[in-house]
Amino acid sequence: TGHLVFATLHTNSAAQSIHRIVDSFPPAQQSQIRAQLSGSLLGIVSQRLIPRIKGGLIPATEVMISTPATANLIRENKIHELPLVIETSAEMGMISLNRSLANLVKMKEISLENALNYSLNPAELKMLVR
Repeated sequence: TGHLVFATLHTNSAAQSIHRIVDSFPPAQQSQIRAQLSGSLLGIVSQRLIPRIKGGLIPATEVMISTPATANLIRENKIHELPLVIETSAEMGMISLNRSLANLVKMKEISLENALNYSLNPAELKMLVR
């Protein structure tokens, strides 16, 4: 209807945000909610504040932009597949949390130890920082 809504959720990833939204509705309505969400969602930005090597905090971000692929995964309740689509869609402006963490490690903004502590998939992160 032309409304733009910004919301904040206490989640660690785009996939967790989708789950949180859908799970806030009764099970009988969740399929309809996924369909509506897949058609109206523009994107999700998730951030974690990571301690910097030089002091202070720096955000590591995950960005998921709505595409036909992400919308289909949401609609079909294949939300667990979103991280792979995010990781492989950098050319569309998406970035995974692990890719963001790896970039911060390579720029010497954060330590590998802190990156691994904040990662949702430390094994994958280790491969990205090599």
